[in-house]
Amino acid sequence: MKTILRCFAFAAVLAPLASAAQNYPTRAVRLMVPFPPGGATDIVGRLVAAKMQEVWGQPVVIENRPGAGTVVGTDYVAKSAPDGHTLGTVVTAYVINPSLRADLPYNTLKDLAGVTQVSVQHLVMAAHPSLPANSIPELIALAKKEPGKLAYATPGSGTAMHLSVELLKTSAGIDLVHIPYKGGAPAQQDVMSGRVPILMDVLYAVQPLIKSGRIKVLALLSPQRAPESPEYPVVSESVPGVSALSLVGIVAPAATPRDLVNRIGADIARAVKSSDLTERMKQQGTEPIGSTPDQFDALIRAEIEKWAKVVKVSGAKVD
Repeated sequence: MKTILRCFAFAAVLAPLASAAQNYPTRAVRLMVPFPPGGATDIVGRLVAAKMQEVWGQPVVIENRPGAGTVVGTDYVAKSAPDGHTLGTVVTAYVINPSLRADLPYNTLKDLAGVTQVSVQHLVMAAHPSLPANSIPELIALAKKEPGKLAYATPGSGTAMHLSVELLKTSAGIDLVHIPYKGGAPAQQDVMSGRVPILMDVLYAVQPLIKSGRIKVLALLSPQRAPESPEYPVVSESVPGVSALSLVGIVAPAATPRDLVNRIGADIARAVKSSDLTERMKQQGTEPIGSTPDQFDALIRAEIEKWAKVVKVSGAKVD
């Protein structure tokens, strides 16, 4: 009899969780983007939000919460109710921050759970047309001639854009000054105006600027040349070992029921891999992924370890 009662009690506990996953969402879903509107991550976030609103039949509202190298927005998600109605968009800074910032207000591995990796995209080092360097070797020569005088803009401290240049600086023995912005859009504006000579950003976000001649490409940071843009050289052709890609993913508060995380992850992954969203993402120059929560959690752990080594080697610090 006691065994039967325990089974009933256990079933009573699981029933609301199962119901939550089956009936999700019951109201508007908030999707946090840790950058201002208009940048690369915001574009991806809005594409996903629009599609999931269609799939779920509930509003999916973008909340832009920039600041502190994505920490402000991520902390907001970590401290939100674990009911699946607040999700967070994260980028490579998410896996860099644990080794770069000793004062994180949340524990990346304990307070948040991976939902799905949405995409991966190429990083590009570009410049204002007036910069007297048109390639990485020429940039290195210029930087050695004028140490500490050349500046580069990024969407923020602790981003893949920031750390990849810090690795380049260490590997090539040059000194470039980091100018962090609260998102890609303001960084792009200052490089286009000539206020800052060099830009590190996601390739698809600046393709219109490249095509219009407002900025020029020096190289991609990818491990090898991009099939869709083979004309662009990669940094590792000139400085071996220097490469990076930018990831975009979705996370939820860690206490969110696992069944619910799996449901949300499956819904988003399905849309990313096999719907009209797939082609729209490819048109934006981003490679759709759509992983499971377990796969994304494993990637997060591996990336934290990888970037910790980069931080140690480069001696990178938060600006």
